[in-house]
Amino acid sequence: MADVETRTQLWGAETQKAVANFTVSGEAIPAHVAHWLGRIKGAAARVNAELGLLDADKAERIAAAAERVAAGELDDQFPIDVFQTGSGTSSNMNANEVLASLAGEDVHANDDVNMGQSSNDVFPSAVHLAALEQLTNDLLPALDGLAESLGRKSQEFDDVVKSGRTHLMDAVPVTLGQEFGGYAAQVRQGGARVRSTLERVGQIPLGGTAVGTGLNTHPEFAERVRRLLSEETGLPVGAPADPFEAQAARDALVEASGALKTVAVSLMKIANDLRLLGSGPRAGLAEIFLPELQKGSSIMPGKVNPVIPEVVTQVSAQVIGNDVAITVGGMQGHLELNVFVPLLARNLLDSIRLLAAASRLLAEKCVDGIEANREACARYAELTLSAATALNPHIGYDRASEIVKTAASSGRSLREVAREAGVSDEILDEALDYRAMAKPHPR
Repeated sequence: MADVETRTQLWGAETQKAVANFTVSGEAIPAHVAHWLGRIKGAAARVNAELGLLDADKAERIAAAAERVAAGELDDQFPIDVFQTGSGTSSNMNANEVLASLAGEDVHANDDVNMGQSSNDVFPSAVHLAALEQLTNDLLPALDGLAESLGRKSQEFDDVVKSGRTHLMDAVPVTLGQEFGGYAAQVRQGGARVRSTLERVGQIPLGGTAVGTGLNTHPEFAERVRRLLSEETGLPVGAPADPFEAQAARDALVEASGALKTVAVSLMKIANDLRLLGSGPRAGLAEIFLPELQKGSSIMPGKVNPVIPEVVTQVSAQVIGNDVAITVGGMQGHLELNVFVPLLARNLLDSIRLLAAASRLLAEKCVDGIEANREACARYAELTLSAATALNPHIGYDRASEIVKTAASSGRSLREVAREAGVSDEILDEALDYRAMAKPHPR
């Protein structure tokens, strides 16, 4: 293998043409996609050698160069704008040229490095596997960590009774722990949704070459490469349900993005709730204390803002926007080929990265440090007039409604007004037990 420094230009004429043609965003394809182009081509070279189609020495040189690409050593050798030809042909040629340059002068970019492949099956395969890897090794652990953090707070706040709220109005009592338990369940459900997509994301079109027929590739090529990639990475790399579906449609990526959008919606709800619960400290709800990370205002001394929840809501909005573009991109499977693959790669991997980072941030810099304002929670539990709901079985809805109206207009407590209306202390002690009201049935 040629001893060439990473900073040396290793690509050739086809890459140079693409660099000149696609002056759009200044943003290259995601590095993880380039890494997977390397992994696939390294495995392909070894398999083609095993099949007697490629000289063994050439194959090893290609594979050694591919390992460098896969390891991220050569990221600067993939300069083509992500907004390029929809099949990713330019980036596939880029990978072929870089690997051929590193493997030696006798190695041909198309005949050797690209043997048994087409941009139409290799590039989407790299995108699928980059997404599979990042979902498995980055996002899912981050979601699991956030769910665990929220679950710990659910247990810690299990005895903190407060007013529930529906329509942003006072409702019957709940515990702060129940609210946080709901958040933990949302995140766990989000993780389960993501996991349910992995099998299909791992089904790659490799072996279909140009249109799905497998022209110019050995019949054992794709299965052997998939097996080798699975062995090397531990990821479930699978055969497509149908080679023409796998070539023409990117539905698995659209499905994965849909799961990510749902996670984003959940995180938006959780982050907004934390902002509401922590609002104040004197003129808001102030039921929880969020960690103080930095000054909240350049003009108002002592002000502290919910900066981490604000970051999470912004990330959620971006992921939802990414999903819209992915949805449109998924529609562009005209006949035998989807031609929005670079866009799908960009947005999907961006969503995975953002959600993983935001989930870790929310857990470590916010949720783990949340404290309950027990005094405020207890006060709200006592003040909520909706607790009169518990009087319904004893005195009826209409009579309870009159008690609520009188209490609301007079500013007096439910207990005081109900006693004045003739409700016995025995009934009041049973009905207005706020802790029991929050947990009427064991679960």
